Amino acid sequence: MKSVATRKSSSSARLKEIVERNRRSRGSGVYSVCSAHPSVVEAAFHNAIADQALFCVESTSSQVNQEGGYTGQTPREFSGFIHSAARIAGFPLDQIVLGGDHLGPFPWRNQHASVAMEKAHELVRACVLAGYQKVHLDASMACADDPQDAPLDAHVIAKRAAVLAEAAESAFEELPIGSVPPMYVIGTEVPAPGGETTAGAPPAVTPTDHVEHTLESFRSAFVQRGFDAAWERVIALVVQPGVEFSDDVVFPYDREKARDLCSALPRDLPIVYEAHSTDYQSTQSLREMVEDHFAILKVGPWLTFAFREAIFALSAMERELLGDSKLTGLSQVRQALENAMLRNPQYWRSYYQGDEAKLHFSRAYSYSDRCRYYWHEAEVQNEIARLFANLKDKPLPATLVSQYLPLEYVAHRAGSLSTRPRDLVRHHIQVILCQYAKACE
Repeated sequence: MKSVATRKSSSSARLKEIVERNRRSRGSGVYSVCSAHPSVVEAAFHNAIADQALFCVESTSSQVNQEGGYTGQTPREFSGFIHSAARIAGFPLDQIVLGGDHLGPFPWRNQHASVAMEKAHELVRACVLAGYQKVHLDASMACADDPQDAPLDAHVIAKRAAVLAEAAESAFEELPIGSVPPMYVIGTEVPAPGGETTAGAPPAVTPTDHVEHTLESFRSAFVQRGFDAAWERVIALVVQPGVEFSDDVVFPYDREKARDLCSALPRDLPIVYEAHSTDYQSTQSLREMVEDHFAILKVGPWLTFAFREAIFALSAMERELLGDSKLTGLSQVRQALENAMLRNPQYWRSYYQGDEAKLHFSRAYSYSDRCRYYWHEAEVQNEIARLFANLKDKPLPATLVSQYLPLEYVAHRAGSLSTRPRDLVRHHIQVILCQYAKACE
């Protein structure tokens, strides 16, 4: 248990230093990987090793919770998975920041607030007891008995978040002496987890007066419950910088529209902005966001989108190489994924619109990347295993890699990448991670 406390102290202190440095000079930031996908986590660890960087990884309340989430993992199991992956990769455990994203009633929002908040309370406790150091308290969504025709009032959101903070602080008291208390991320204008369900117009940038109002609402709610010390550990505020993505649209960062928001952080609070839905932004946009005090960049769907691209590319290569073979059964990854999504449409149905041809296309290629909810299913995993088995003993021709994975072809020609399928997949994910690393310096 003491090793856990040491690990938390080192990584938490380094994250706090990044936040403070960003407030002083605007020049530093950190990206946080919001994914429980094993290939994404592996690629992220290798990237962090190369950069000698802090590794920040977060599970969302939908991915991981006390009921298992869509990954089937509890917070303690996710924590164990991350630390096991770190050991395999050779990454130092004391440089991991484990976080919880959108911790609140979101998975149970279709139930009455009292029930949803009770379950959110259990989730936050489970995360802190599992060693999560960074806790995003998100009570911004309406529950079944809340008004549905307008956003929740900031004071209601803040009071519910303070209840969740109480769960975190209570759980922290049960940890071994010497453990470092959790750091908090708060906010009322939190982008929907996983991207918007409709394209529409670019989201409006958070008005500057909302920053002061939100901070005061949360401060008051924390203090009223006697959590003055916990309030001192708030490191970031989630606002809307005007970036978002949906099924087939990406809204890029517009620095001019966010200029006033950039200047709205109080000088007497050592906090920064945390930017959600930064997936698919350009490296330049990401860099500008860091410079504008969006020092914590969250990325998730873009990474599993890259995984899907690589797997589909390998499937195409498999057919080119083995399509005429009567001895080898070709993998059916795309069909297995489609079957899984059709069997259980709850994770994509509200995100995609159109006729059957459009839905079929979106299920595979949408920016929303709702297929990420299905990679763990047994049928899909079996076909991926078959794909890798079919390709492992037959070197992939460089010309074929050039056709289907041109970025990996360039790295291969430079002598820095093999054409082994797993290496190609990992590199394809790392291409995205490198953009974030460059933006965060």
